[in-house]
Amino acid sequence: MTDFDATRARFSLPDGVIYLDGNSLGPLPVGAAERVARMMTDEWGALLIRGWNDAGWMQAPARIGDRIARLIGAAPGTVTVGDTLSIRVWQALASALDLMPERRVILSDSGNFPSDLYMADGLAQLKSLGHELRVVAPEDVADAIDDTVAAVMLTEVDYRTGRIHDMAGLTARAHAVGALTVWDLAHSAGAIAVDLAGAGADFAVGCTYKYLNGGPGSPAFIYVAPHMAARARNPLQGWLGHASPFEFARDYTPAPGVAGMRIGTPPVIALAALDAALDAWEGVEMANLRARSIALSEAFIAGIEALGAGLILASPRDPLARGSQVSFRHEHSYAICRALIARGVIGDFRAPDVIRFGFAPLYVSPGDVAHAVDILGDIMATRAWDRPEFHARTAVT
Repeated sequence: MTDFDATRARFSLPDGVIYLDGNSLGPLPVGAAERVARMMTDEWGALLIRGWNDAGWMQAPARIGDRIARLIGAAPGTVTVGDTLSIRVWQALASALDLMPERRVILSDSGNFPSDLYMADGLAQLKSLGHELRVVAPEDVADAIDDTVAAVMLTEVDYRTGRIHDMAGLTARAHAVGALTVWDLAHSAGAIAVDLAGAGADFAVGCTYKYLNGGPGSPAFIYVAPHMAARARNPLQGWLGHASPFEFARDYTPAPGVAGMRIGTPPVIALAALDAALDAWEGVEMANLRARSIALSEAFIAGIEALGAGLILASPRDPLARGSQVSFRHEHSYAICRALIARGVIGDFRAPDVIRFGFAPLYVSPGDVAHAVDILGDIMATRAWDRPEFHARTAVT
């Protein structure tokens, strides 16, 4: 069994704060600052450029990719880390489309994160071959997968409501009509048990700054299934995706497997922080994590609804149908969220009327949940949210 008291001690959590926003940015792991400082002084400072060889900087994207692979049901050697999630989305989708030259439809859903849709729409326009981004309601995805679809591009866990797509079922449906799949795991990796290999997913991407706690803007990852490795082509032919980058050949020869999906120079400082963050996952069983997540979120929902404060559940009622977050709707959600933050309960707001609360079991406790419910109850009972400073919009919500 996973010891969640021990995992909580692996994070630097401010006194007086209940942190329910790890679905947006994870907290600082205890060892991350020291690991980054050591990298900068002992590696960059002492080794200078020799760090690429002597400190293993060049191998870090693959080595850290293998650490993430364990958490998402992927085999070693199928995940690499670097660049941003939007770039990884574009890269995976472009590769999938190149493998389906006779088809023109990219299928996604209206609950997908807008950035993913922006990237898909931009890619469709750039190709200028009549490609179309077709967006349907989440519940209509399965019926919309037909033999015109080249790629099904979905975020497994909806960023706004926490609703989960059936990865295995939708992937099987896509394969049955000859289509490929691209899965965004931004709200899955480190939040729920993911089984990319078992589901037969073709491509997957994800960020590392949410439930994986890699820090603001930490690098993203990309997964290429073994059955796709020999066929998938990196559309962004950066020099570190070359089979022999230091031969400086004029022509591009891709590295085999997922290594061919590397693009530019690894962000070594950021990778050091991410590497330290992944230490928190040592000894964590994903089945235990999922059970704890459900227990926390169920207790929170029950507590909020018992208040009778007019907050409407926006997430699926069935805990097996949602990720590790709970969302509520209220016409004054933004002000309520700001009032909560002022009282030390940190969640976030998503337009037009949603308050999100993330339940990261590595550091969120049952006591946190109970205390957060009490504070929210007081804010609603006293209308403490209805103050001018809580209605004023900030740049980041």
